[in-house]
Amino acid sequence: MSFDAGLFWSTLFSATFFKAALVALALTVISHVAAILLSLPLALALDGKRLWLRWAATAYVGLFRALPALLLLLFVWNGLPQISPVFREAWFSPFMAAFLALTLNEAAYQVEINRAALSAVDGGQYQAGAALGLRKPQVFFLIAVPQALRVALPPTVNEFISLLKTTSLASVISLTELMAVTQQSVASTFRYAEFYSVASIYYLAMVYALMFLQKRFERRFAWAKPREAGNAPHG
Repeated sequence: MSFDAGLFWSTLFSATFFKAALVALALTVISHVAAILLSLPLALALDGKRLWLRWAATAYVGLFRALPALLLLLFVWNGLPQISPVFREAWFSPFMAAFLALTLNEAAYQVEINRAALSAVDGGQYQAGAALGLRKPQVFFLIAVPQALRVALPPTVNEFISLLKTTSLASVISLTELMAVTQQSVASTFRYAEFYSVASIYYLAMVYALMFLQKRFERRFAWAKPREAGNAPHG
């Protein structure tokens, strides 16, 4: 059985695969934004003075970094409806389940990036802000966060790319994203090479577009790295 070029090209430009790629990209964006918002207070808690907050943040990071993303997806989609009737309502779709699972998982990794980036801000910046009469929240958001962003952005983009590829796991809970559409097409035609090639091209296009944007940002703003913001590999 030879490679069907006609099937490949028609699939590559089909609305079905394009929409499925957009679903994967949308899931990545909202999950990562939510993970960043969740990881910021966790990063502050890890370096805070309150012991119980440090323990809670440490427990969160340890738990969700230890759980495989696939297991978490299956637990959220299949397990939560058995625990609470809230998750048996119509709003709890495969997309919402994937969003919840990936956000919880991603925040556990993003917290270390944010923590390292905030630690890279010189302590004198906080004192300077206080000397200007700024309150602590103002110093944090107007002075510390912009400087920390310069350190956090490159590893954050790398984490975003990793999350984009992780969304392919959501096919196991029937989310109609790129990998699910690919598997459905393969199952009905047994044309592995053509459909897997199309999916590969979509992932490559999205990943390399993000890498290109990352390089542009780094060149434009000349990201300073007083300390390296760590990005621990996913286990």
